[in-house]
Amino acid sequence: MDIEQARTFLEIIHAGTFARAAERLHVTQTTVTARVQALESSLNCRLFVRNRAGARLTKSGEAFVKPAKNMLEAWEQAKQLCSMADYQAQQTLRVGGEISLWNPILIDWLLTMNNDLPHLLVNSQVTTTDSLYQSLQKQEIDAIIVHSPRYLPSLVVEQIAEEKLIHVASDLSQTPDLFIDWGEDFTVQFDRCVPFNRQAAMQFSLGPMALKYLLAKGGNGYFRTRVVAQYLKEGRLHKVKGAAEFTYPIYLVYHNNKALPDDFEQAKKSLLDGFNQASHWSI
Repeated sequence: MDIEQARTFLEIIHAGTFARAAERLHVTQTTVTARVQALESSLNCRLFVRNRAGARLTKSGEAFVKPAKNMLEAWEQAKQLCSMADYQAQQTLRVGGEISLWNPILIDWLLTMNNDLPHLLVNSQVTTTDSLYQSLQKQEIDAIIVHSPRYLPSLVVEQIAEEKLIHVASDLSQTPDLFIDWGEDFTVQFDRCVPFNRQAAMQFSLGPMALKYLLAKGGNGYFRTRVVAQYLKEGRLHKVKGAAEFTYPIYLVYHNNKALPDDFEQAKKSLLDGFNQASHWSI
């Protein structure tokens, strides 16, 4: 089967007869007939019933209309792309992030890459640290943003930001206690310091959700410095005096022996530039 056969098939439908289709295609009626016969042979079915009124589609012909249109659309798109002098083959970058890092870090990175590298197709996922590393080792993903570095063979670990978790409270009310799951490392450090009993605290799996609750109803808990900076400045929150602070570095982990997209270094630069330019993060 070729494109001209599909084009001829659709033209017969529009024209109503083989003869009028031949005129519109600027070929002989014999050529139109030959194309239809070749197409029917390839599909192993009859597409038209011809009579004095013209050409009528069979059930098989009706079923082939949509595939024929799809073939022509794909062909026209292919011609358009290949005719572009500056055309770049689209590549895919697969990235992932821990649940606590999707907002704003991962989403901001995706937005920046869309602006800086519009030809790069980016697929993303947000899941647990263990799942991210499993996908990375199976080469189902190219790069991940995490808080817990694992120095495994064939992986490159780069610290991309030094963040802190600080204990803040609302000026509305310092209760209730809010515990946010910032990951295993944080929980271990938190339990050593015992700022408050996390088992009796309100539990949150997402920092933005806890912060919205804190700003609306009051309470206290640990949050990222860049996120609460503006609320501390506005006086809506204050730091809890004498409270421990926890380091919360962020890492980019990726393969060192895998064929990454050509623009990976540029994509990585856009991530680092985003960190350097952001003095605070939105909720």
